[in-house]
Amino acid sequence: MTEKTWASKADIGEEPNHEEAFLTPAGNETSNVELPRVLRFLQLILDGVGVRAYLSIQGACRRASSWLFGSKHALYGLAVTRILLGVAGLGLLLTNFRTRLYSFAGGAAWNGEMAEPVSDFPKIWVFSFFHRSMSNDHLYTLLYLLLMFIAVLIIVGWRFKFVLPVYFCLWVGFIEANDMLGDQGDNMYRIVLLLLYFTDAAGKWSLDARRRARNGETFSRDSVFGQLGTVFHNLAVIGLAAQVILVYTSGALFKAGGEPWAQGWAVYHPLATTRFGTWPILSELITSWGPLVAIGTLGSLFMQAAFPFLLLHRVTRVIGLIGILGFHLAIAVLMGLPWFSLTMVAVDSIFIRDVTWRGIAERARFSWAASRLSSKGI
Repeated sequence: MTEKTWASKADIGEEPNHEEAFLTPAGNETSNVELPRVLRFLQLILDGVGVRAYLSIQGACRRASSWLFGSKHALYGLAVTRILLGVAGLGLLLTNFRTRLYSFAGGAAWNGEMAEPVSDFPKIWVFSFFHRSMSNDHLYTLLYLLLMFIAVLIIVGWRFKFVLPVYFCLWVGFIEANDMLGDQGDNMYRIVLLLLYFTDAAGKWSLDARRRARNGETFSRDSVFGQLGTVFHNLAVIGLAAQVILVYTSGALFKAGGEPWAQGWAVYHPLATTRFGTWPILSELITSWGPLVAIGTLGSLFMQAAFPFLLLHRVTRVIGLIGILGFHLAIAVLMGLPWFSLTMVAVDSIFIRDVTWRGIAERARFSWAASRLSSKGI
């Protein structure tokens, strides 16, 4: 189309064909330039990709919204977490009961924390009860027994929402009263307790659940309180999962930067020391064979690093959970850190599906009933 033709179309009111003008520039009717067709083809492709991306994002948002607002997840796993955390707390208190006075109370005055605590927690009144009673052995023992009793209430799930804050404050005050006897496992324990408060951890396998079922004490899922409870519960589950993954991943990355871990002999030293080698014969059996030391070192490193990715598929998730359970059992037995290991195993329980926990419970009830019948000769 020439410039004259273009002008004549405009004069008679006909809509100029911009595409035609672009295809055939003025004064060159025989041009073979086909750029607009290529551009249209690319635009169609991009539009298709954009639509698919939009639909994918929309679908992901819909699934995330349904997961967050639809129902409470990991109820059985969180019940196991609650029970194991209570067992870990009660176990630590029981194993230290005979030494409580010279480990935490008046007998530990030599470390100076009775006069001036190292931690800031004893300076906050809600966490200061154990520190205030350190000079009185009888009062300290009463508080100690009270904390043990509350740990039992956590295990059985009695008035969980009211009992847990009391347990949390007393537990932090107990641990922080003597900074020398704490470790990083105490930090993980209190983080999990804090997040557990926002969950319905007593929704299954608890006295609270039995009372609700008997009295019909349930919030409607469509009510404001029901929706808020569901959202906080599921967000806390995400927080617990993120915390566990952060611990494993950061630990693996930190270890990978060290020469003992890179060369495969890092587990030798803790097992060979008196402090961590709690079973000398068993430790010597492991450390005396080099390949087993290398397997333990590199295996634990790879298991921690790969754990988040193993959770992405059902088959690999089973492998990852069994592997990490073995990892913590080894730490508990070989290094004498049972309560730290039990805390981590407690949180790992949320990665096991509720249907699996229900199946385990049903098989356990069936086995129990069968054993009772057999004991009666039926």
